[in-house]
Order: sequence, then structure tokens, then C-alpha cells
Amino acid sequence: MALAQALQASRRDTLATFAAFERALPGLQVPQAPQLNPPLWELGHVGWFQNFWIARHPARERSRGWRADPLTPRLERAPGHRPDADALYDSTRVAHATRWQLALPEAQGTRDDLARGLQSTLELLEQESVRAAPEEPGSDALYFFRLALLHEDMHHEAALYMAQALGVPLPDGLHWGGARALPPPPAPLQLEGGHWHSGRSAQAPGFAFDNECGVRQGVLAPFEIDAQPVRWAEYLPFVEEGGYRHSRWWTPAGWAWCRSRTEGADAPRYLRHDASGWWAWRLGEWVALDLAEPACHLTAHEAQAWCAWAGRRLPTEFEWECAALSRADVFRWGEVWEWTSSPFAPFPGFEAHPYRDYSAPWFDGRPVLRGASFMTQPRMRHPSYRNFFTPDRNDVAAGLRSCAP
Repeated sequence: MALAQALQASRRDTLATFAAFERALPGLQVPQAPQLNPPLWELGHVGWFQNFWIARHPARERSRGWRADPLTPRLERAPGHRPDADALYDSTRVAHATRWQLALPEAQGTRDDLARGLQSTLELLEQESVRAAPEEPGSDALYFFRLALLHEDMHHEAALYMAQALGVPLPDGLHWGGARALPPPPAPLQLEGGHWHSGRSAQAPGFAFDNECGVRQGVLAPFEIDAQPVRWAEYLPFVEEGGYRHSRWWTPAGWAWCRSRTEGADAPRYLRHDASGWWAWRLGEWVALDLAEPACHLTAHEAQAWCAWAGRRLPTEFEWECAALSRADVFRWGEVWEWTSSPFAPFPGFEAHPYRDYSAPWFDGRPVLRGASFMTQPRMRHPSYRNFFTPDRNDVAAGLRSCAP
């Protein structure tokens, strides 16, 4: 079935990126930083998560899907499960800063654990598929298989961020050269607004994360929105005019971030400029920047500052979704994650799903991003997906589009 094939494909990507880190990083060592994780910990965590929610999850609870009790005691005997795995890989229990000091199993043993765990997952999936037809993607019986798949896909995208940050070359099957070049900006889209709702019922068909459930309703005023993301050709004039040296374009928080930077104060991350033009850092080498590519690896602070300079504003997440769904024929998205002006918050009727740490701990005012990036697995892309990062993150493949003020 398609879900089994996707689980195997996601695991191949996980192992391929890990192998790239093994080749490039002596001893698999990476700097201790908030935006990084030790690759060996990441590998074990992905396998642990799948086991925790599937093989070790009692069948009665697992079959309840998003209604399952997350505190149900886990089975201690499961393929690929080490007795100390919870103490090593449970991201709820293992503080981020301590992951560099853990006595982790060696790489081959961890790979062996993942292989046994995946085989168990596939066997259990085959059993569940007898009770849940494959054409019912939202079936409770398949919920945790889909959760584990998308969790692994997210970690794969994070691994690509880390490869970019550390200059780790990737094999051809995983290699990317940045987002695709875009044409000159077409005319902005004019939307009439009106009544709009976002979100969905948790009982609706199809898998959804908990922050997508519940329904937010309201009235959108008429608005104008870019038909495609802002390219470097539109963003770099702001840089060249000294935008990073003048506080007038920045929010107070954005200006504080701008002044605190250590990776080059006057340009976006991964860019440099010399007499021959602009250059981009790509997986360990500097390449000539294609000005037609969408501006990328920008913080929300930079996105807001550019909008202030350009006399524009960021869209709300609901304006973004309205345009993506109602003007799908001309609204181009999926090149980069796109910052919005909306804070990440629950929709009315929100209920936390069993993976409690996915959404609820992050309802702290950080902005929502919409869309997807060139690093995102295709199966993760849909216009209602809500991503969320702190506004200072520039390792994420994020850019922007703008609205008329």
C-alpha cells in the first residue's frame, strides 16, 4: 500500500542524510547550538518515535487514533527498542542542551535498531490495513502510522537545514541547488475578501495535525497579495540601500536581532557580496546567486523590514490561505516557506492530539509560516498546513510574499 511505500522512502532519506553527515563530520560532531542536534541523536530519535507510537503502543489505544490516551503505559518488548531508549531519545524528557553529553549507541547499532523497528511497523501496518481500507486515509487505525511518517519527514527537512548550515555535501538523490528561479513578478492578485473560515473538524476524512483542527471564522476585507514570493531581485535593493544599517525599517525586536548578529551584519544569512556580484553559500561552496530565485533563509524580522521599506505588509495566514485556495490557478507557492503576520495560536475548538508536544507548547506568539519549501517532502505540502518558528530563525528555508498596506 502507498503508506508502506512512503514509510520506506522516508527511512531511505533519513539514512542517506545520516550517511552524508558520517562522511563529512569527523566523529559526527556538530557544534552545540539551539538550531542543531547531534546527528546520531536525531537518527535514534526518529526510530524511537516510530516505536513509541506504534510497536510499543497497545493496540487498543493505537486503534483510537487521535483520541488515544498519550499516557497509556508502553510495552517494553518491541523490535528495535532498547531498555534505555526513553531516557536517550524522548525529546520531552531529554533537554536539548544535554543531547551532546549522552552515551548514545554507536551508529551501526542504531541503524540496526531502526531496521528492526521499521520492519515491525510495516508488519503492524499490514495487519491494520485489513481493518482500515487504504482509501480511508483518515482512519483511526492508520493515524499513528501517518504521524510517524510525517514526523520523520519533518526531521529530514531539519537535517537538510543542518547540512546547509554546516556545509555538508549531499548525494545526488538528496541534493538541491536552492529554490527554482521565478519569472518577473506578475501583477498582484486582487481578492474580494468576505466570509472565510480556516481549519477543519478533527472527525473529517484525512490526516490533520491538531493545530489545523477547530474552525476559525471571520470576514476578510478586500486585499491585494503578491502572486508569487519575493525574489532576490526585489529583496536585494533593500540590502544595497543600507537596509540593515538603518533602524527605521525594523521593529524594535527586529532591530535588536539585526544588531546582535555574528554571521555578517549587513546581508541575509548565506549571502556575500564582492566586486563581481552576489554569492550564495550552498552545501559547502559559494556559487553565483541567481537573482530570480525567491529570497530565502530570511527571518520574520527581515521579512517585516523589507515590507516596511517597500511600503507593503506581510499577509495574515488567512489571507494567504484564501488566495492559495481561491486563486489556485495563479497563486504560486511551495518554493519557500512564507512568513505571515499571524501569531501561532489554537483555532476555536482546539483539542491537543496524543503527541502533546507538537503544537500546544508553542502557542507563544511566534509567527505562522504557510506553504512549503524546496526541502519539504511533497506529501507534506498542502495549503492549510501551519508551520511555526520563532521570528529569529534563518536556518529555515523561509521567505515572504507581501500585501498592499
